[in-house]
Amino acid sequence: MLKHAARSCAPMTTAALVAALLAGCASAPPPVTDGAPVLDCAQIASQFSHAGTRIASAESVAAGAIKLPGIAEPMPAHCLVKGAMHERVSAVDGKPYAIGFEMRLPAAWNGRFFYQANGGLDGFATPAYGDILGGGPASNGLLRGFAVISSDAGHAFDRSAPIGGGVFGRDPQARRDYGYNAVAQLTPMAKALIARYYGKPPARSYLVGTSNGGRHGFVTASRLPDAYDGILATAPGFNLPRAAVAQVWGAQQFAPLARKDDKTGLLDLSTALPAAQLGVLAQAVLQRCDALDGLADGWVGDVAGCQRAFDPERDIPVCPPPPATTVAACLPAAQKAALARLFAGPQTAQGQPVYAPMVWDAGVRGRDWAQWKLVNSVGPRDAVALAFVFTVPPASPAVVTGQGSTLIDYALQFSLARDLARITATDAAFAESPMQMMTPPDPLMRDFVARGGKLLVAHGSADPVFSALDTMAWYERFRTAHGAKAAQHARLFLVPGMNHSRGGPAADQMDLLSALVRWVEQGQAPEHVVAAARGPGAGVPNPELPANWSPTRTRLLCPHPQVARYQGGDAERAESFACE
Repeated sequence: MLKHAARSCAPMTTAALVAALLAGCASAPPPVTDGAPVLDCAQIASQFSHAGTRIASAESVAAGAIKLPGIAEPMPAHCLVKGAMHERVSAVDGKPYAIGFEMRLPAAWNGRFFYQANGGLDGFATPAYGDILGGGPASNGLLRGFAVISSDAGHAFDRSAPIGGGVFGRDPQARRDYGYNAVAQLTPMAKALIARYYGKPPARSYLVGTSNGGRHGFVTASRLPDAYDGILATAPGFNLPRAAVAQVWGAQQFAPLARKDDKTGLLDLSTALPAAQLGVLAQAVLQRCDALDGLADGWVGDVAGCQRAFDPERDIPVCPPPPATTVAACLPAAQKAALARLFAGPQTAQGQPVYAPMVWDAGVRGRDWAQWKLVNSVGPRDAVALAFVFTVPPASPAVVTGQGSTLIDYALQFSLARDLARITATDAAFAESPMQMMTPPDPLMRDFVARGGKLLVAHGSADPVFSALDTMAWYERFRTAHGAKAAQHARLFLVPGMNHSRGGPAADQMDLLSALVRWVEQGQAPEHVVAAARGPGAGVPNPELPANWSPTRTRLLCPHPQVARYQGGDAERAESFACE
């Protein structure tokens, strides 16, 4: 296990160490040393107390009792703790609420704490194994000895409601918990439980999450700059309400081109842009951008260069109108125009961008890309989130469950002129706007930087939900604000072809957690990351890999704005590239 040279605060009692750690010890933190429990798992409920916390259960899990797909090693022996914080009954909807959590405390502890920030609209305490992110990871935090916590972010998914997970947003406190407060409440409790169970607090603390979990990372770095030494955020949705608006607006661009489903009578947006047409777009991007990194290999390695080089008007072939001879690979004029609008992004009537443009990348042919753009955007993700969580006041459930009204109706009727202001609105019940609640108060993370925190960010360039261009623009602002020391505290890695958090025609398996730990504890900033494709034979194969790729292809990922350029040699190996 990773160790760290002795850099410690002055000797303290366990209680004093916990207090110092939570407050952010001004001197160097204690060394990372392994630990074993000093308390029986079954004793936790009677031996641990924390304000507003109820331990529901604590049970030992034997080594080998749990086996996860794609991970060769079975899970180690650990104590599984489940509980809740700040239980209450809502005065708004009469439903019970709490910040539900589970923790997995390994018998062989590595001295570290891992906050597993979950995604989507939360509502579930996903098993706290410590996902290290990317596609098909071969290990996790629990296997590596981290004490891991997972939570539902302050609400349980309402299976009884036709609109499911979003209805919690009608309760102001549930919104706050989801936005930022669950992490703030759980972090000190989890560290205190670790200190009680092992007899010492964690020497280092890490928060790891993707999508909404990545947003949690950005928000936590801004709101709780002393709480975590390192934060790993992929596909970070730090601008989530605006991204949700862009999603439903994008769906509106394709609605006139879609057909109704024969069974439901509702528009089926997938008919507006079939997979074959997305394949045409992907091929057009490859033709213009594939070789910009020095090698034509079905991978757009120079993401920024491609955005400058690709011209949709010039580079996307348009089908001639009938009865002319059909072009083998082309897009109908209406689909081409809709795609051009989608990638440019929504703007207000005054010409102000609502959200960032999307990235031109060959990963648009990934199944996840179409799923998000043509299904989730008008279903129980973006439409629900906008209706009940990202607008003030929230919609009445009758808006999407009433007579003849559906989620797709809500999405397609969302008006920038009428409704956009609601993501920044407040009222008597909601003192914080959705943007205030969901986004980092200081996206430049000045206090986190001053404290010495490390933020490692990765983003798939073909992410259909959160634009990598938005993340790239954030990083440029971060570099401008912090100057030469910016790279000492935050680094951004783009993953060509990768869709939302994973998948797509990409090399998407990578170990970012180890890179972050080395950076935090050994001062080794990640100069590159090696990503692997998941071909046949991988623990969890990726069915979207192109047939002409090696199933074991590796690629070099470089810190933005560097690009991995081909130097010669085996075209399927990362060592044939260099960051320039």
